[in-house]
Amino acid sequence: MDRLIGEPEVVAVDAGRIVAAGDRALLEAFPAATRHDLAGRTLVPGFIDAHNHLSIAALHPLWADLSRVQSVEELQAALRAQAAREPDAGWIRGFGWNETTAGVVLDRSHLDALNLDRSVIVVHYTLHQCVVCSRGLDELGIGRTSDDPPGGVIARRPDGEPSGLLIERAWSDAHARSVAAYRDPERWAGLFAARARQLLQAGITCVHDAACSPAAEAVYRAMARAGTLPISVLMMPHAEGILSPLDAIRLDGPPTGAGNERLRVGPIKLFADGGVAPALDVSIAGHRSAFGMQFPNLAAEVEQVVDRGFRVAVHAIGNVGVAAALDAFARASRRRRNRDHRFRIEHASVVSRRQIADLTALGAIGVVQPGFLLHVGQAVENVPFDEELWLAFGDLARAGVVLAASSDDPCAIHEPVQTAALGATRRTGSGNVFALDQALRYEEWLRAYTAGAAYAGGQESERGSLTPGKRADLVVLDGPLDAEHPPQVVETWVEGERVYGG
Repeated sequence: MDRLIGEPEVVAVDAGRIVAAGDRALLEAFPAATRHDLAGRTLVPGFIDAHNHLSIAALHPLWADLSRVQSVEELQAALRAQAAREPDAGWIRGFGWNETTAGVVLDRSHLDALNLDRSVIVVHYTLHQCVVCSRGLDELGIGRTSDDPPGGVIARRPDGEPSGLLIERAWSDAHARSVAAYRDPERWAGLFAARARQLLQAGITCVHDAACSPAAEAVYRAMARAGTLPISVLMMPHAEGILSPLDAIRLDGPPTGAGNERLRVGPIKLFADGGVAPALDVSIAGHRSAFGMQFPNLAAEVEQVVDRGFRVAVHAIGNVGVAAALDAFARASRRRRNRDHRFRIEHASVVSRRQIADLTALGAIGVVQPGFLLHVGQAVENVPFDEELWLAFGDLARAGVVLAASSDDPCAIHEPVQTAALGATRRTGSGNVFALDQALRYEEWLRAYTAGAAYAGGQESERGSLTPGKRADLVVLDGPLDAEHPPQVVETWVEGERVYGG
């Protein structure tokens, strides 16, 4: 991979691409060129967010923001206001609920008390669980005798009645139904564009949309044809229902790599374990403990995807999920030995040192989120494991695993200059420093957001470094590359045109 910063001093751009890069003597070769003096600021390639849910985050402005509510009463007031704003909506949806920061443990009774004539859904900030009202449970066909779906849990009260809390795959149908009415292609395209412009302000010129539904793919394609897609998108195909198993029908569609630099098909997205219930088998103070939720049939799904010529990305947070992903990758690799698989593990939040070695041997990519230090780091900083490692970015990098940086937006903050600082300082939401030995230098995080993410997406020939032939997607940073006082994004350029700042 190419160097990220330090060199070159001069970058020449023509027709949307970098045509030359070198020292100041290069200026003599382009005497008629328009010059843009950075005046001591830093030029880096456009940031690539390798795990971003743009197609979901784009809809959030339409719904009730519950991320700052501090009581049940505040939450209910926000939902009533949402119902008034959208009198024709079939489902009233709120997002960003966090029971830890809000001190609000919900069940359906809190939503039933609103006395609305429509179903109500409150979506957790992780996008891995929700709470729905009694009307919503009825609409979903969930009752006392309903079985838990594979990879999901219908939470229940002591009397056996559903509480309204739907965990992991149990909430997939609720998600699909509550967003269906918003999927008017023209309206959705406008929302996609608006969210993309916000990402440009953070220096993000490309996202890998992790869990891109068929409906979202259709909107992206229409925008690409119309020339209205502000940033580049690598679509990671996934079923319409969030967290759902493999959509085998999608394997008949365009394969990984299809498309162009603005819109391309990426790896198929699969799941090894949960998000709020990651599958863990860890040692704490000498005692072994296993908990969380492992999703079934991963190895068969990976085999099916690889046999059809797609690359694959697997969500795996806990070490049990990582083990399942590694096993599935190894089997698929043996079946297709001469293929450049570029297996991706999304998150890899808890790993063992043996698993790190196995990742290296497979040439797998760690798509990681330094911003998780804020909430995950704070949650686990006082529960150290004896052997397993939380957010082991340093050990992964030292072992030679290619790291692709990302945000998991809208589940966490998305600004690369800020999340990179967290990955370097290892500072959690409580202000404490967590496992400093797993820190990476700020410049290494910028590399993971550019060259590393480009490699993860099979895009290294088109973006990720300041080298001739690459797209002129560029970001200007003001201030030193100091994790304690991160620089600011002051300009963003796409294909040689300034689209933010200046």
